[in-house]
Amino acid sequence: MLLIPAIDLKDGHCVRLKQGEMDAATVFSEDPGAMARHWIDQGARRLHLVDLNGAFAGKPKNGAAIKAILDEVGEEIPVQLGGGIRDLDTIERYLDAGLTYVIIGTAAVKNPGFLHDACSAFPGHIIVGLDAKDGKVAVDGWSKLTGHDVVDLAKKFEDYGVEGVIYTDIGRDGMLSGVNVEATVRLAQALRIPVIASGGIAAIGDVEALCAVEAEGITGAITGRAIYEGTLDFAAAQARADELSDSDD
Repeated sequence: MLLIPAIDLKDGHCVRLKQGEMDAATVFSEDPGAMARHWIDQGARRLHLVDLNGAFAGKPKNGAAIKAILDEVGEEIPVQLGGGIRDLDTIERYLDAGLTYVIIGTAAVKNPGFLHDACSAFPGHIIVGLDAKDGKVAVDGWSKLTGHDVVDLAKKFEDYGVEGVIYTDIGRDGMLSGVNVEATVRLAQALRIPVIASGGIAAIGDVEALCAVEAEGITGAITGRAIYEGTLDFAAAQARADELSDSDD
């Protein structure tokens, strides 16, 4: 089980939001590159970036901060990024700059043809981000719930060739209220591609609960507020996840 630190970018700073509210942002660092280095030093094997301004604007907005992180990381570990990615040119620029995976969220739901084209043009580099509440997919920074069933949509995108799915339970994200393990398992069981859990990790028990269902196809978990506020020790949690994975082999 891969634990993936989240670095959420707003106005060039590293922040965390509560339930996607832009005005409920807590700034954790003014130096995104140093933050990336910190998590690598703590044992991170992948990083998850979100361009928050970009997600709301529909186009990249934190270019300097993203470049600082990619310059710092180099080729040490993969970096994935979501937020404001709406066209193939943007994807190409990001991949050329050193990103490993591009995450397409709202645009995948609203414009499936774009996701299909992206998977064809950049095979192996496209992850889809599905945010859901009570099994229904949300879009536009979680402000709108659609009628789409998350499992049905994920299966359709799997057929397009996406590399994996990041599944966020938006009722829990940034709230430190625990992961919705049942919903994440239900999605993973319906798919052949990996599912990365997101939203709600609060403590080591949540990591252990996800490790217990890793065999269902849940390969990673994104963690944000817990590792910034100290309710989860990242290095200890990754070590515990590795220990549990080894014991299952």
